[in-house]
Amino acid sequence: MTIMTSANLPRTPDQAMLPVTPTDIEQAAARIAGRLEPTPLAHSGTLSERTHQSVYLKLETRQPIGAFKLRGAMNAILSLDDAERKRGLVTASTGNHGRAVAYAAQELGLSATICMSSRVPANKIEAIRALGAKIRIVGVSQDDAQEEVERLVRSLGLVSIPPFDHVDVVAGQGTIGLEIVKDLPDLATVLVPLSGGGLVGGIAVAVKAAKPQVQVIAISMERGAAMYAAIAAGKPVGIREEETLADSLGGGIGLTNTITFPLCRDLLDDIVLLTEAEIAAGVRHMAREEYEVVEGAGAVGVAAILAGKIKLSGPTVIIVSGGNIDPDTHRQIVEGTAA
Repeated sequence: MTIMTSANLPRTPDQAMLPVTPTDIEQAAARIAGRLEPTPLAHSGTLSERTHQSVYLKLETRQPIGAFKLRGAMNAILSLDDAERKRGLVTASTGNHGRAVAYAAQELGLSATICMSSRVPANKIEAIRALGAKIRIVGVSQDDAQEEVERLVRSLGLVSIPPFDHVDVVAGQGTIGLEIVKDLPDLATVLVPLSGGGLVGGIAVAVKAAKPQVQVIAISMERGAAMYAAIAAGKPVGIREEETLADSLGGGIGLTNTITFPLCRDLLDDIVLLTEAEIAAGVRHMAREEYEVVEGAGAVGVAAILAGKIKLSGPTVIIVSGGNIDPDTHRQIVEGTAA
């Protein structure tokens, strides 16, 4: 079920008025060059045959941490001055952003504290711990974790690296869009996982600056889709966080959101929501047909196509955002034994 259309998503034609600009993204690409390599754009024979269009997978699973988040975290941290870096870093995360901040901090010789809720899967927590970051498990939601971040900023003077609502974080994620346009000049559609909006917002700015006609379609889960709820309400709103296979897409967007909400409101062409069964089918397809281990959030673009919720009209890129899924959960999904 497609629940929003371009007809009721207002557009901002002047990108100079947006909180993140194409110039910000170009500067981010220059800043992270040499530290992060471009990721592959792999043709999917199975999905191309199914849709009768050329379909490609942008494999952000190939990043050193197995997810796209490293782009934004690295750009934001490199944008800090020396005095700010020495104070130490802190962030709230559903897993992948925390891992990105921890990895970048380790690479740059900095200290990092990652605040997470009890909903974050154990495999993601342990991966962060292995990178030497300090870990704080607080409450049952991303909002609870963010409150701990704000407390540590006030009490210890740490520097916050937000997971999405930050110009440098969004610009870093937008470098994916630059790579896509370069590798696929006849691009017609991009399918992007949607959580806080940093990924899809950055990609939309980059892609539409080069090719305004390209459709940018965001995909989330039915359980606790925060950005969808905000756009439907016309402003950031609180949501109840729920258990979902797409755990990386959980959490609110923040009631004071000033960057990713307007980007998503003004630039997205569509938003599609998925059931848990549809997300599982996407994970299963990636394993069985594409031979890729992908977490639920990373499989939503594929899942939307399999569910018949998106009709393609030209060369399409699916952002495969991450592969950090618990091995037992992945096995159960692929075998069809997941609860």
